[in-house]
This record gives sequence, structure tokens and C-alpha cells, in this order.
Amino acid sequence: MSLPTLARPTETTVPSPRPEPTPHALGPDDFRDAFRHHPGGVALVTALGEHAPAALTATSLTSISADPAVLAFSVSHASSAAPTILAAGTVVVHLLDASTVHLAKLGATSGIDRFADTSLWTTLPTGEPVFRGTRWLRARVLDRVDAGAATLVLAEPLECDLGSDDVGEGCVREGLVYLNRTWHRLGDASRLD
Repeated sequence: MSLPTLARPTETTVPSPRPEPTPHALGPDDFRDAFRHHPGGVALVTALGEHAPAALTATSLTSISADPAVLAFSVSHASSAAPTILAAGTVVVHLLDASTVHLAKLGATSGIDRFADTSLWTTLPTGEPVFRGTRWLRARVLDRVDAGAATLVLAEPLECDLGSDDVGEGCVREGLVYLNRTWHRLGDASRLD
């Protein structure tokens, strides 16, 4: 029994590799302008430091995986909270809505003591600071990835307090997004369906 003769492959052109991107091809101003019109959800990230708690506002929060649960956010190296947040083994990620925009502004303001008003926050039994009236996830830091002028933090949620959708009689939580350097409320009036 003879083996079938295999057809000789035809000559093909191998595509040339893509050119390497030019370092800094897109300047920081153009990059910021591009994302200025891309809305981001708003979170407040807190951690307990060696000497004091720290907080920062993040619009980079994203869900990476549901099973297992993993989230990510970035921390600008320019933030005064960066050393504490990046050194922490656990963080609390507060999922802010329109009723808590004051906390978003608090975490985004530099040069202030974000924990001066002790009526706004308390500590969890595990020691991390948590702001009252928010939905939050306490998460264990899995990894930190340097990315330019920021560090991407990957974390595994360990526990949460998601409260309820009601924030008062007849009220429903409305979303909070940051768009074009401004806070925006998402509610029934902003629906497009």
C-alpha cells in the first residue's frame, strides 16, 4: 500500500511584523483629551497606612473577573495617597453614586486631610477606614503593575456591604460618572432605551 502524495504547499507571503510604536507617539495632552469624553465610574479607595489612613478618588476602577472575583484600579504616582495605597495588603473600594459626590471631591482634592471629619468615616474590624453611606468592597491586593506614571492594582474582593438601592423615602440611588472634568448624575432622565 502506498502513501498518498501530499501536495506541495504553495508559496505564501509572510506578513512583515508591525513596526514598533514610536515611544511617546501620542502626547499626554492628546491622550487626556481622548479620554476626557469617555465617562468613568467613580470610586474612593482607602487603606490603612503605618501612621495614618489614606484615600484617593479613582475613575479607573474596573471589574476584571467574576469567578474568581478580581477588580483593578490605577494609582497615579503623583497622588499623596499613592505610597500608602500601594504599600497596603488590603484596600476598601467605595462604589460612589450621586448622593456621595462629596466623597469623590474629598478624595480628589489635594493638600487636605481627607479624614479630618471623623463623622464621615469609621474603621472596619480589620482596621481599614470605610466611609459611611457608601457601598464598598474590602479587597486583598493580588498584584501591582507599574504602568508609566501610575501603578495598576489588581485585588480580590473579600467582603462587601452593598446596602440597598434606597437612599431615602421615594429615592433611588443614581449613578455617578466623571466626564470632561465634571461630575455627572445618571438616572432615569439619562436613559437612552
